[in-house]
Amino acid sequence: MKAKRKSRMVAKTRQAGSPAPETRARYLHFMPLQTRWADNDIYGHVNNVTYYAYFDTVINCYLIEHGGLDISGGDVVGFAVETACRFLKPLAYPDALEAGLRVGHLGSSSVRYEVGIFRTDENEAAAAGHFVHVFVDRKTGRPTPLPPRIRRALERIRART
Repeated sequence: MKAKRKSRMVAKTRQAGSPAPETRARYLHFMPLQTRWADNDIYGHVNNVTYYAYFDTVINCYLIEHGGLDISGGDVVGFAVETACRFLKPLAYPDALEAGLRVGHLGSSSVRYEVGIFRTDENEAAAAGHFVHVFVDRKTGRPTPLPPRIRRALERIRART
């Protein structure tokens, strides 16, 4: 009964014409996340700014593990230039989560990541958003082409339209 009531509440909060929730099938890479006690706000759910930390974590872990990004000494760094998040279902500690990741757009020096945050046992995202990096030369701060290894890693999770 509780799940039905929660589902109706979420459905009522969706505005007419808003996009349908994201599902796991649309993402190409997943990473487990665990909510922390400190993630909850005074209202008893994960605070909105925490979702951006989840986005940042899955993106940078992917870049480091699959693209060879050297965050402390590499010649290239990614600057965040745009972020957005749609909050679809409340999450709270101690929810176990998974972050889904895909690339929505890949330019010569920029990338738009699309991220979904899921409870581990649910198919629909609790939150979905995007995060745009512009890759720059560490010394000059000027945009620079994506290094080949990073580009190959991003191509592997690029959404096909």
